[in-house]
Amino acid sequence: MHMRFLLIVGLMTLLNGCGVAAAPCRGVSLILKMIPVVGHAAALPTDACATAIDPGPL
Repeated sequence: MHMRFLLIVGLMTLLNGCGVAAAPCRGVSLILKMIPVVGHAAALPTDACATAIDPGPL
């Protein structure tokens, strides 16, 4: 079961570029931004991580 999951994730990474690899960083960033007052500041490192992996559309 775990091997199938890893295979699917690997294929998605190859087919969809780096956007799939940056998804965990973006997800954590979204969660951190929900924290009042300090959320946006706390999310800066995860935003930088996601940008480094996948700079965005060309």
